[in-house]
Amino acid sequence: MRDTPALGTHVVVVGAGMVAHRFVESLLSRAGEQWHITLIGEEQRHPYDRVGLTGFFAGASAEDLELERTVLEDGRVRFLRGDAVTRIDRSARRVTTRSGTSVAYDRLVLATGSYAARLAVDGFGLEGCFVYRTLDDVEKLEEFVQRRSAELGRPLVGTVIGGGLLGLEAAGALQGLDVACTVVQSSDRLMSAQLDLAGGNALRRLIESRGIAVKTETVTTRLDPDRSGQVTGLEFRDGSYARTDVVVFTVGVRPRDELARGAGLDVHERGGVLIDDGCQTSDPRVLAIGEVANYDGMCVGLVAPGYAMAEVAATRLLGGEASFPGYDLSTKLKLSGVDVASFGDAFAETPGALDVTYADPVAGVYKKLVLSDDAKTLLGGILVGDASAYGSLRPLVGGALGGDPAAYLMPEGGVAAPTGDLPDDALVCSCNSVTAGRIRGAVHDEGCTDVAGIKACTKAGAACGSCVMMVKKIVGTELAKTGAALSNAICEHFDMSRRQLFDAVRVSGLTTFSAVIERFGTGRGCDICKPALASILSTLVRGHVLEGENATLQDTNDHVMANLQKDGSYSVVPRIPGGEITPEGLVVIGQVAKDFGLYTKITGGQRIDMFGARLEQLPDIWQRLVEAGFESGHAYGKSLRTVKSCVGSTWCRYGVQDSVGMAVQLELRYRGLRSPHKIKLGVSGCARECAEARGKDVGVIATEAGWNMYVGGNGGFTPRHAVLLAEGLSDDELLTAIDRFLMYYIFTADRLQRTAPWFEDLDGGIDGLRAVIFDDSLGICADLDAAMAAHVDSYEDEWKATLEDPEKLRRFASFVNAPTTPDPSLAYTAERGQPRPATEDERADSRVLIAGTTLEVRR
Repeated sequence: MRDTPALGTHVVVVGAGMVAHRFVESLLSRAGEQWHITLIGEEQRHPYDRVGLTGFFAGASAEDLELERTVLEDGRVRFLRGDAVTRIDRSARRVTTRSGTSVAYDRLVLATGSYAARLAVDGFGLEGCFVYRTLDDVEKLEEFVQRRSAELGRPLVGTVIGGGLLGLEAAGALQGLDVACTVVQSSDRLMSAQLDLAGGNALRRLIESRGIAVKTETVTTRLDPDRSGQVTGLEFRDGSYARTDVVVFTVGVRPRDELARGAGLDVHERGGVLIDDGCQTSDPRVLAIGEVANYDGMCVGLVAPGYAMAEVAATRLLGGEASFPGYDLSTKLKLSGVDVASFGDAFAETPGALDVTYADPVAGVYKKLVLSDDAKTLLGGILVGDASAYGSLRPLVGGALGGDPAAYLMPEGGVAAPTGDLPDDALVCSCNSVTAGRIRGAVHDEGCTDVAGIKACTKAGAACGSCVMMVKKIVGTELAKTGAALSNAICEHFDMSRRQLFDAVRVSGLTTFSAVIERFGTGRGCDICKPALASILSTLVRGHVLEGENATLQDTNDHVMANLQKDGSYSVVPRIPGGEITPEGLVVIGQVAKDFGLYTKITGGQRIDMFGARLEQLPDIWQRLVEAGFESGHAYGKSLRTVKSCVGSTWCRYGVQDSVGMAVQLELRYRGLRSPHKIKLGVSGCARECAEARGKDVGVIATEAGWNMYVGGNGGFTPRHAVLLAEGLSDDELLTAIDRFLMYYIFTADRLQRTAPWFEDLDGGIDGLRAVIFDDSLGICADLDAAMAAHVDSYEDEWKATLEDPEKLRRFASFVNAPTTPDPSLAYTAERGQPRPATEDERADSRVLIAGTTLEVRR
């Protein structure tokens, strides 16, 4: 059939993805009634959020991922879906589709995007091999996994080939389908296009801590089938072999420029339609935007540059002046529990650039800022393990940092970052090119008072969501200037504070994240609300941290109930209540450490920490400890850590109370108590304060008249001394007061808020806190008492419960295809009679490495 163009200017858009949708939306918002658009897409779907594709495996439906439909319901738009354009006739200014439809155009916009690259290996097309690009791809992947696992009667083993941004998201998707997954990367590190070697190594440890195996510097040469043609294994260049049931290829994308080539448009030798800074191709009536467009020799598979091109193209068509500024390659990994971001000149390629780095291997954090040679201008950065500063830093790229770089890198509670406002021209949302000034204008001129309003007005935060916290901060600052009330919402997905969310869950009785967000929230959640709700559910529902869907909410260390270390191994900390341990207990710990080749150290909390355990060793270590009467010390959780004590009146000539006995009682009472932040207690047997109780969240000091109770002592970069709450308490009075203090804190504190700033923010401060705990001024003491009693009655050791559950034990394997094989990347040397991680130089000299039953390193 032949289509007659509408009167006026008729624009045909080829491709119906996110960038095409943005172009149509932008053009319609400014064009008159004489403009008409025909949008042609080959998928049988409305445009959808491909950036959020992984959300499909977290319960999001295809409809949830759809972009705003009202754009395509405008009377000036004709949407042809499920019909691909096959030919462009530039002389006749017409396109022809697969169905034979012919559509005339005045201007043509190519937004055909890209396709997943195919790896040139034998077996690429076997049954069980997939790419990860479209909704159809992920639906087919899900269907195959469910069907194949049912056929085999077991969970599948999967492999993702390609360790970039998309590959890691695909690995998370497979894991969400209960597929034991390995990521195979040909280069020396994950996300090599965004991260340096140190950042890639830190990311690898985080990924492996989630139970996803990683093989770097590994090239796949062949995929092997079984007799039915199903993929069954992979062969690698080094001659090794790995069994697999499903393979996902994420080895990059290629621009879909075949239409342009056929039409004789200028195309780059490496692919992509050549455009100028106005998005115009070699034909002045044809524009190209998004991943198909090649600007300055590059095609980039990110949505932010595509959106920028869409805005430029729409402006140019309407007669305005606009130029594409070049590619912003900032990225943020969207994988629950793994925080990674890269922005600007991350590799310090600018002449004279300086690096400022911060690394905390124990916490799994690596941060780097790249500065100009005078250390004043921010050029870029890398954030792994803690990307909370991404929203603040990325808008400052190219401008003055405005303070000590360390302030942006130190963990929460460290040196305060500068609080000065961003300049109006600072780009806050790179996906939608929204500046700080535009957001301020939306607050003051358009009446936007929250993040949702800003999204609707400006589109800031509506794509990848990484800028939402900065948007919220700007909105709050501007509202404060007007005297308006500020929202204390925990994140964009819950329009309530942590305290309100806690109460909502408590009253509703809901027990899962999906049920809570369906009832009280929106969207699919994020790395802010998920761990916060995991803590709330642990308090109220009191299930195992790895039980059901709630296992996916946990922070990195909670996933394996151990602390990740700098070399990818783990530390194991059994509970030693009050620091009191029998000789038999010491022998057991010593023997376990000896048998598994672990480094041991007495901690500041009077426990023994054993370092160097491999993932697959954890259950065996726990088994030995549990059989000897030990249990998890929760050194990995936002929960009670330790109750430190001095020797007290039992032995000390100055002691006036049994501080050890009280410390043991307190630790056994509050063990496993999840909270907004970690909690530490201390008990001193006299005023000499050998247990340093006034540096703890709850400090107890013995006197002749009874126990004095102090609260709000915190260490860290901003240390606080505890404040006296009550004097002369009996044992029972002390327990009741601590019960209520801790539960009131858990009920009402903000996310990651320590006890010191929490009670300082309470109405009436310390006096108000006394009134709540001792005078029941809020009428909630019965609730606090009942909540603590429920916790005490329902406590179970997480290690023991895991050992009794085969499904949970499946998480603890070094490699999915060789569960008991040691990780060959671990290497140790001896220092002061104990093993420690070998340095790079020591790794190169195998003579200094420890060899033995458990620590042998094969080179």
